[in-house]
Amino acid sequence: MARAQLLQVPCLLLDHTNYSSREALDRAVVENFRQRGVELVVMAGWMRIVSLELIEAFPQRLLNIHPSLLPQFRGMHAIRQALEAGVTESGCTVHAVVQDVDAGPILGQAKVPVLADDTEASLSARIQVAEHQLLPDVVLRRARELLLQPNSGVEGK
Repeated sequence: MARAQLLQVPCLLLDHTNYSSREALDRAVVENFRQRGVELVVMAGWMRIVSLELIEAFPQRLLNIHPSLLPQFRGMHAIRQALEAGVTESGCTVHAVVQDVDAGPILGQAKVPVLADDTEASLSARIQVAEHQLLPDVVLRRARELLLQPNSGVEGK
């Protein structure tokens, strides 16, 4: 939040421990997003499985970044999974969020070589560099696509 405040980006923290369930938290997230006119949600570092409450409120408008070349290595510890599998290439994927974890339509991918001496930390660092290049490109492209859709709710914004 400090970084957002420094950059004068409006922000709000919803502490998940204040909600009785994942659905209750997601209802609050949806309500806050709608109050602020949010049209596209980028889930970078989200690290929580979302409920249908959020998915159905923003169909095809929830984007997630995942540190693997999906459909390989879905879920937690994707980088560890890649290293344990002995693959020579990994990377990152931006995908639309659906109910099944890391299974939505792929919107973009970037490949990163896996080196013989890689650790989780070293491979993670290189994947993060690729994520920082891929994510803005995919978000911009998806936002432009939404602007061009009839009845998208974002005309004139």
